Amino acid sequence: MTGFAADWLALREPYDIRARNPQVLDAVVASFAGNNAVRIVDLACGTGSTLRALAPRFPRGQNWRLADNDLSLLARASGTAMPPGVTVTTTPIDLNRDLEEALDGPVDLVTTSALLDLVSEAWLERLVVETLARSIPFYAALSYDGRIEIGPPHKFDAAIVAAVNKHQHNNKGFGPALGPDAASATIAQFEKLGCKVVHGKADWVAGPDDREFQSEIFSGWASAARETGDVTLGDIVEWLTFRRDQVAAGRSSVRVGHVDIFARPAGTR
Repeated sequence: MTGFAADWLALREPYDIRARNPQVLDAVVASFAGNNAVRIVDLACGTGSTLRALAPRFPRGQNWRLADNDLSLLARASGTAMPPGVTVTTTPIDLNRDLEEALDGPVDLVTTSALLDLVSEAWLERLVVETLARSIPFYAALSYDGRIEIGPPHKFDAAIVAAVNKHQHNNKGFGPALGPDAASATIAQFEKLGCKVVHGKADWVAGPDDREFQSEIFSGWASAARETGDVTLGDIVEWLTFRRDQVAAGRSSVRVGHVDIFARPAGTR
């Protein structure tokens, strides 16, 4: 994509909300049924999308601690209007360096969205170990898993998708990124350590009317493909021109595969 600017996060949020797997989300909510209050740490919170998605589903007594290294995004997140009983604090923090600090204190649930495909295997191991050491359930939404379906087809689709998935493994600030392997690696690590894991597909789905969203996706993929050097510039230009023409004509559709995960340590509800 073109980064994590607030305008991109705002554009994608409705698609994120629709994509969240309802069975996984129900499992998260059910684990706190009967609780009068819940304390949540949201890692890499962005503008607060996870907060807005979950707050209506949880008990009235909620304390959210939003962690991110982007002060501008934190300011936007802190401005989210919340009902009575929901308190929100923000924590500027470098999650690569200070993950353990972000998890300190009384916490009932750790959440994140669209983060795990950006992190390294070593960082993921830290996250799993630290949440389990504290016996904290973990909910991760919208981890990209490499599945892409685009219509109508073009002869360079496969080459572009392969380049995008290769690019996903580049260092995003946490070491060599897991990219499309993140969801399967996360599930495997939690299950290996005895956690009960609920997971399911959480795909973005965009149709002919979703022109701006598709245009942003295709532009981002073209840039990623170019950076890998695996697809010629001429082929990328031909592909992107075709894709933009289909979007403008209202003939384009895309499905982007994601996975939602909820892991509960042994002995927790």
